[in-house]
Amino acid sequence: MSDSSTAAEQTYRVVRNDEEQFSIWWAGRALPDGWYPEGTEGSREECLARIAEVWTDMRPLSLRRRMEEATAG
Repeated sequence: MSDSSTAAEQTYRVVRNDEEQFSIWWAGRALPDGWYPEGTEGSREECLARIAEVWTDMRPLSLRRRMEEATAG
């Protein structure tokens, strides 16, 4: 079995951290500290498509909050 066929058969999940940044992770492995399942599992392509759909603002949450505070005050 080649590496490409192994990757094609792998199931991934979409994960998110406290800064609302997204990534993919292997579905069968424990998540690294600070990362949580978003709820989507599937092929690599399906997970990347989900991330493209939901992660429209690449700025970390803490930066977005500081910028909102600066414009409000």
